[in-house]
Amino acid sequence: MEKIVKKKVGFTCGVFDLFHVGHLNILKCAKRECEHLIVGVTTDERAEKRKGRRPVIPFVERLELIESIKYVDTAVALDTGKHEMWQRLKFDIIFVGDDWKGSAEWNDLERKFSAAGVIVRYLPYTKNTSSTLVRNIIEQRVIN
Repeated sequence: MEKIVKKKVGFTCGVFDLFHVGHLNILKCAKRECEHLIVGVTTDERAEKRKGRRPVIPFVERLELIESIKYVDTAVALDTGKHEMWQRLKFDIIFVGDDWKGSAEWNDLERKFSAAGVIVRYLPYTKNTSSTLVRNIIEQRVIN
């Protein structure tokens, strides 16, 4: 009888607005630790609800950018919570920047994912760069 080897499916997500090296680092590190990487790209509506503003780059364009990155096997719309995405996609491991470690949101998600047998893996957050920082620099230059 042939042994069936289950692929280790990983998941990470983000808005990926104003794509920068920190985004790339997360995707690269995540892909090293799984055979198939699914990346959720936050919809414009969900980003606006969570952050209070729409992304600069429209969802369809951000999805296309993420789909074209060699570390990404599948890109999907993130239109719901992370645990709900797991119920839909059944990934084995979820990757998140270590800047979220210890937050109330991720402490709760760790409990939920642990009960489901999903590994939560915190990856090094790239300091000194973020979409918010890039947005602020652009806005300052436009104002001045």
